[in-house]
Amino acid sequence: MHKSLTGLWRHPDFLKLWAGETVSLLGSQVTFLALPLAAATTLEASPLQMGTLGTVQYLPWLLVGLLAGAWVDRSRRRPVMVAADLGRAFLLGLIPLAVLGGLLGMALLYAVGFLVGILNVFFEVAYAAYLPSLVPRDRLVEGNSKLQLSASVAEIGGPGLAGGLVQLVTAPFAIAVDALSFLVSALCLTWIRSREARAEPTDQPRFLLAEIREGLRLVFLNPILRAFALASVTTNFFVDMHLAVFVLFATRELGISPVGLGSLYGVGAVGGLVGSMSVGRLTQGLGLGRFLVAAQAFVTLAVFAIPLAGRHLWLIVVAEAMWGFAVVVYVINATSLRQATTPHEFQGRVAASLRFVTWGISPLGFLIGGILGETIGLRATLVVAGIGPLLSIVWLVLSPVPGVREVPPPQGPEAVEAEVG
Repeated sequence: MHKSLTGLWRHPDFLKLWAGETVSLLGSQVTFLALPLAAATTLEASPLQMGTLGTVQYLPWLLVGLLAGAWVDRSRRRPVMVAADLGRAFLLGLIPLAVLGGLLGMALLYAVGFLVGILNVFFEVAYAAYLPSLVPRDRLVEGNSKLQLSASVAEIGGPGLAGGLVQLVTAPFAIAVDALSFLVSALCLTWIRSREARAEPTDQPRFLLAEIREGLRLVFLNPILRAFALASVTTNFFVDMHLAVFVLFATRELGISPVGLGSLYGVGAVGGLVGSMSVGRLTQGLGLGRFLVAAQAFVTLAVFAIPLAGRHLWLIVVAEAMWGFAVVVYVINATSLRQATTPHEFQGRVAASLRFVTWGISPLGFLIGGILGETIGLRATLVVAGIGPLLSIVWLVLSPVPGVREVPPPQGPEAVEAEVG
């Protein structure tokens, strides 16, 4: 583990992780826009079909999320990430090939979305657990900030690139860029030289279900992690309702072109870039916990403002920028707090337990969003989706989160149970 006082700029293995993730995130931003556009424009999908497409991409978190967490904690995380990158590259490459063969249809998009979703589960769980084994604990906020900086840059450049590619070569062929980006990510991960420690051996027999229960218990007994889970599950449900119909709303009711939609996302992501660069100073000034609550409040305000902006696109751009800023600073602080307070041997299970709960709700959010889009209309669905996240602020305010000033030490299940008792 590199412990240079000069920070992570001179940590070669972190820089390899950062480079690979940056390229992968840029490609993923292309698919984030191109996949729904392939359904909406190439295949003329209905709101319900759009909601279903989102549902199948997140359904794997419900099906294999907890299993992935326990399994990742038994193995080294980097090989899991490499295998997931290679698998995603292959699956996404099937979409442009299907166009060439005249085989593209919603069934194929559903299948690719679902299988890529499974690989996303294993990659994300391994990735969330890997960083604390690569960098020192006191560099986690710096590491997460740099990784989130890449996400913000990708969100700025990616949608514009996606919009241009969709206009130039159509949405299915734009997805090929993401397939190539996963190959680059796998190569960068392979170049990392730091040896990753395995979980400590134990004389006790290990059972997957028991280990899954340990991860869930650690999340829901810890009042801070429990608050994160409840706030995120509330926000994600309504945000995914929003995402289920927003591309249709933007392209069909507002008449925004693929390039314009990409630019809208890109300009909004500037807020995320600002957030990733300023999160350290802002957190020190306001305090970690209170800053988390404030960030969540801004996310809620932004989601609610978008459908109320009418045809004033500049208001939507402002809301997207505020959304990007708030999401980034929330994620950086919440992730750093979770990583630092979780013992190494529980990193995968805690990450998987949180995402099982918070992302496992996404299939229902997308499905309800698609159904509401069919029945009450696209704008009305966005209004409903904007009201719901208010409850997420309540979960945080009623928890110990507002009083957290700095990162506490790691606590295992026994320590948390003793503290609760």
